[in-house]
Amino acid sequence: MLLLLIWLLLKQSLAPGTILLGALLGIALARMYDLLRPPKARAHDFHLLGVLFVRVTIDIFRSNLAVARIILARNRSLNSGFVAIPLDLTDRHGLAVLACIITSTPGTIWVSYDSSANILLIHVLDLADEQVWIDTIKRRYERLLLGIFQ
Repeated sequence: MLLLLIWLLLKQSLAPGTILLGALLGIALARMYDLLRPPKARAHDFHLLGVLFVRVTIDIFRSNLAVARIILARNRSLNSGFVAIPLDLTDRHGLAVLACIITSTPGTIWVSYDSSANILLIHVLDLADEQVWIDTIKRRYERLLLGIFQ
């Protein structure tokens, strides 16, 4: 009904053809939206969600400081690189949250995810030890996301 009303306002007409076309568009778009709507996320442990939020907030703050140090210390050489992280997490909502966490944290970015092998590829601005990053993602984020979503 709202789509029909918006259509009529845009067309500035109450002609029968305009009303009919607006009604058909409204019905078609509503049905298409229902097809696109993903299943709802089911969080199992809200306490872990709070722990994750606090942890991510602290990590983002610390990463901001680390990236600022890198930028301000221009003579320091960077070892940027890619890290492949094998994941146990398979829930699409958990993976989406992990993507947001990694991309929101300065100095890291989610590059790709291979769903068949369940391997995440990230890029790290200052990569000293790959295993440290693998352990960090798995311990600090994936473990909590598994408890929340799976």
